[in-house]
Amino acid sequence: MLIIGICGGTGSGKTTVVNKILDILPENQVAILSQDSYYKDNSNLSIEERKSVNFDHPDAIEFDLLLDHINELKKGHTIQKPIYSYITCTRSAETIPVESKDVILIEGILLFTDERIRNICNIKVFVDAPADERLMRVIKRDTVERGRDIEQTLKRYLDTVKPMHEQFIEPTKRFADIIVPLGGENTVAISILANTIRQKLGLTLNQDLK
Repeated sequence: MLIIGICGGTGSGKTTVVNKILDILPENQVAILSQDSYYKDNSNLSIEERKSVNFDHPDAIEFDLLLDHINELKKGHTIQKPIYSYITCTRSAETIPVESKDVILIEGILLFTDERIRNICNIKVFVDAPADERLMRVIKRDTVERGRDIEQTLKRYLDTVKPMHEQFIEPTKRFADIIVPLGGENTVAISILANTIRQKLGLTLNQDLK
C-alpha cells in the first residue's frame, strides 16, 4: 500500500494536483481522505460562536480519528468517513463508506502539522503558491461555495488564514519529499511526482495507467 500526503496553504491548488495525480494512477485503486472531513463537530456551539472558530489551527482537526481511519484502511477495512458542512460548521449524522485501496491519498492544509500523519505517509507533497494567488482563490471559493461575502472573507484571511499559514502551514514545507510550485500548473513537478508514484507502485514509466 502507498500512502500519499498532499499539503499546502488554502487556495494553493491542492485540488488540481490531486486530480492530476488521479489521472496517472490506475482506476479503482485510490482511496481519498480529505482533512476537511475531520474538522471537529461544533454543534455544541451557538451559531455566533461557530463563526469565530479558527479552521486554520491544528486544534480544529480531529487528527486521532483521521489516523485511526488511515490505519483501518491499511488493515484492509472499510471506514466511515465523516461529512462536514462549512455552512453549519457541524458534522452530518450520515457518513461516507471508503474502501481500502492500493493507494491512500490524503490532502489538507494542516496535514503535516501532525507528526503521526507525516510518519505514516510514504510520499509527502507540498503544493506552493504565491500569497496573492491563494487569496484570490480563497475569495472565489468562500463567496461561491461557503456563503461568505467578500468583507467576511477578507477579514478571515487577515485574522486567521494568513497568520496561521505563516505559523503552522508554511513551516511544514521542510517535511515534504516533493514541492510543487505554482500548484497544478507546474507540469514538470507533476511529471516528477507521477514518476515517483509509478516507481513506488512498481509500474514502468511507459506503462499505460488507464
